[in-house]
Amino acid sequence: MSLQSLALIENWPVPTAAAGVVRADGTVLGTHGPVGHRFPLASVTKPLAAYAVLVAYEEGAVELDEPAGPAGATVRHLLAHTSGLAFDEHRVTAPPGERRLYSNAGFEQLGDHIAKATDIPFAEYLRQAVLEPLGMTATSLEGSPAKDGVSSVEDLLRFAAEVQAPRLLDPRTVAEAMTVQYPGTKGVLPGYGHQNPNDWGLGFEIRGGKSPHWTGSSSSPRTFGHFGQSGTFLWIDPSAGWAGGSSSGAACVALTDRAFGPWAVEAWPVFTDAVLAQL
Repeated sequence: MSLQSLALIENWPVPTAAAGVVRADGTVLGTHGPVGHRFPLASVTKPLAAYAVLVAYEEGAVELDEPAGPAGATVRHLLAHTSGLAFDEHRVTAPPGERRLYSNAGFEQLGDHIAKATDIPFAEYLRQAVLEPLGMTATSLEGSPAKDGVSSVEDLLRFAAEVQAPRLLDPRTVAEAMTVQYPGTKGVLPGYGHQNPNDWGLGFEIRGGKSPHWTGSSSSPRTFGHFGQSGTFLWIDPSAGWAGGSSSGAACVALTDRAFGPWAVEAWPVFTDAVLAQL
C-alpha cells in the first residue's frame, strides 16, 4: 500500500526529510524519502531510552517507584517529567509530582541510575536491550539519553511496530507507559506553551486534549509519542484505522535535518491529518 500523503514532506522547507507509516503487525503502509538516512533525533531519543528503562524494570534491575534523581523522586517521576528537575540543569525547581517540568536533566539522571543498577553504560544497555533485538542497526546513542540519539526512518518504524505489538516487554508494561502518570498535572509543552493538563506517560507524551499540538486535529486523544528539536517526530495513534476498514492503529515517523520552528508548527498537523485520512 502506498500513502500518497507522505509525499507532502516534499513541500516542507527542509534540506532533507523522510517519513513512513507502520501498523502494529509490522506492515509498512508507505514511505517517502531517504528512509535509510541517519538523522539526529533530538528528543525523539527519549522514547527509545524509556523503553530501555522499562526493559530494566522487567528484568528486575530497577523498580518504577524506587528512589532516583533528586530527593523524594523516583524512576517513575523521571520518566514522567515530574521529578522537579529543571529543563537542562541538574537543579530542583519544584517538589516531585507537583508540576510537569519537561527535563533533559531528568533523563540524564535516569540514564545514570540505570547504568549504576545494571553495571552497564546506558548507551550499551540501550543497544543490548532494544536496538539489537529489533534489528535497529542504524541507531545509536552518542551522548545524552535525553537528546543524542541518531536513527533512520526504517529503524524507527521497527521501534513503532514493537511499541504497538510488544515482544520485548509485557504488553501490560507498555500499556502503563501509554497511561497518564500523575493525572491533572499542569506544565509547559516545549514549543506549544502551557497545557492544563499536560498529560504524559512513561517517556511518551500523550496528546489528550492539548491545544495547540504538533499532531493533527483528527489525531485521537489516545495518540502518544514525541517530537524533537531537530525537526523530528514519532506518533502512534491506537485509534487510527486504515483503508481496509479495520482499526488496528498506526504509527508515523518523520525525520528532517532542520531545527523545529514555525515551519513545523504549520506543516506537521496538516501532514498528520492527511496521513490519517488515508488510513
